Amino acid sequence: MSILINRETRVLVQGLGRVGQFYTDLMVEYGTRVVAGTRPGKGGTEYQGIPIFEDAHAARAAVAFDTSVVFVPAMAAAAAILEAAEVGVKLVVAITEGIPALDMVRTKAELRQRFPGVRVIGPNCPGIISPEQCKIGIMPGYIHRKGPIGIISRSGTLTYEGVHQCGMRGLGQSTCIGMGGDPVVGMTFVDLLALFEADPETQGVLMIGEIGGSAEEEAAAFVRAHMRKPVAAFVAGRNAPPGKRMGHAGAIISGGKGTAAEKIQALTAAGVVVAESPAEMGAAMERALRERAAR
Repeated sequence: MSILINRETRVLVQGLGRVGQFYTDLMVEYGTRVVAGTRPGKGGTEYQGIPIFEDAHAARAAVAFDTSVVFVPAMAAAAAILEAAEVGVKLVVAITEGIPALDMVRTKAELRQRFPGVRVIGPNCPGIISPEQCKIGIMPGYIHRKGPIGIISRSGTLTYEGVHQCGMRGLGQSTCIGMGGDPVVGMTFVDLLALFEADPETQGVLMIGEIGGSAEEEAAAFVRAHMRKPVAAFVAGRNAPPGKRMGHAGAIISGGKGTAAEKIQALTAAGVVVAESPAEMGAAMERALRERAAR
């Protein structure tokens, strides 16, 4: 099985411009059912047989879909997420980078009030893939293999490294999700761990975190209280100079909180197998599975 998406998922591409077209080609090539797109000023045209509409409301009037992927430029992307929710989309995958944090705070608050059933992945993320079923976003499909491991990551590039290392050990993925590296994102480690725990074909989970925020500590508490499946993790940024902002907008350490050491301590105390370096992520997942089997 998989979580959130499968081969029946029907996708609306919001922002079917140059970048959106490039990744739409790759999604369709992978087998994803892209059924419509939006691009202001291009309504009534099509791209590679995919009908284009002025906005999501016009698309909904003509085509059925349940998921959207957002390639809309940053200043309009939060509005696009809400627009997708307004037309009944249940999962929004926001690829766009650089959405103002205040826009996302307001968007999340409005989603909670008006559309509590809508899930958002991202923004500033590579997307989601269930191997051999569906790919939504910018992940390179060829490195993924179907299997029993769920992968959740705050880092795009480290997602691919974790996938590669697990694959080299014969550990394919049920679903792989890039959560995004912004300070304000949609689904969290806790949200996704709960879905993987409930998925009968996911046998273990690899988490890839980084300094900043408290998402990993919250995940550790959830693992301790609710997870029966083995969990491995890697936390990037353990050698970050104190007070430095590292890469992602979400990787900000403030007030002495959010350090790699704190996150590793919390995860280890919860029984998570933590890799010492990014080169050991696959080995850590393998060890977590082995230790759980031994118990």
